[in-house]
Amino acid sequence: MPVDAEIAAFLKQAADSGAPPLESLPVPQAREFIRSLFAPPGAARTEVKRVEDRKIDVNGTSLPIRIYTPAGEGPLPVLVYLHGGGWVIGDVEGYDPVCRDLCKGAGVVVVSVDYRLAPEHKFPTPVEDCYAATKWVAANAALIGGDSTRVAVGGDSAGGNLSAAVALMARDRGGPSLKFQLLVYPVTDHNLNTGSYRANGEGYLLTKAGMDWFWNHYIGKPGDDANPYMSPLRAANLSNLPPALVITAEFDPLRDEGAAYAEKLKGAGNKITYTDYKGAIHGFFSLGYMFKLGRDVMAEACAALRTALK
Repeated sequence: MPVDAEIAAFLKQAADSGAPPLESLPVPQAREFIRSLFAPPGAARTEVKRVEDRKIDVNGTSLPIRIYTPAGEGPLPVLVYLHGGGWVIGDVEGYDPVCRDLCKGAGVVVVSVDYRLAPEHKFPTPVEDCYAATKWVAANAALIGGDSTRVAVGGDSAGGNLSAAVALMARDRGGPSLKFQLLVYPVTDHNLNTGSYRANGEGYLLTKAGMDWFWNHYIGKPGDDANPYMSPLRAANLSNLPPALVITAEFDPLRDEGAAYAEKLKGAGNKITYTDYKGAIHGFFSLGYMFKLGRDVMAEACAALRTALK
């Protein structure tokens, strides 16, 4: 089917604006761009019971987190949310609208993690930060009104990659026990030659050139991309992992690797739901204020979390 009409209008406006491609920008400017796109100043945001910023001491650093608490009596289930942005851009503020929607829509405490970014902090620092933060959440759930037996991990794009990796790490390292993983158009392999890259590598917001830019910032040394904590699709063993909802978008360069990961998870005996959103592009999950498809996918994510963490 064709690109969704609302998304097509957005893409045309972006093309007509003459804005430079993301990968041509200095990293600080790219970070500011994505923050203003996903969390535009002055836009209405979903109200939740409480939002708290704090810092946790992990991996020898003081890591910022933002905790969103919904209405209702605790202890409540918890979602550790790992934002997207190619491991290079994105932050807690840019993903504030997404986390508010997940908090209220799913009735979960959301802990958004401001993990350290590349290129200042290359692999494995971002994923180790995310794993350490997830361990902290599981160990301290009661302090934030959460239930340590109902902890999920989730994220979009590079955050989906980090979430998949954290689920693998938790299995391999003896915990924490995770109930669910929400993987929204996740990066699962360092392979820019899939069918969806060839079909969707230009003109649909995320480009092949942009992904190459992200990967080059994130990879620390040759061979890192063979590590399953960087390329989960390459893991030799994907058994005994939490149930997952894997979401892809039809016009996304990452579509095929997300679909392949869902299939490989299912083949390893895990409980998997896979949804490919027709007419959608990469980033639509974070753009619900623009697109009905963005609101639809948020509703599916919230329903899946409610069911998995009830």
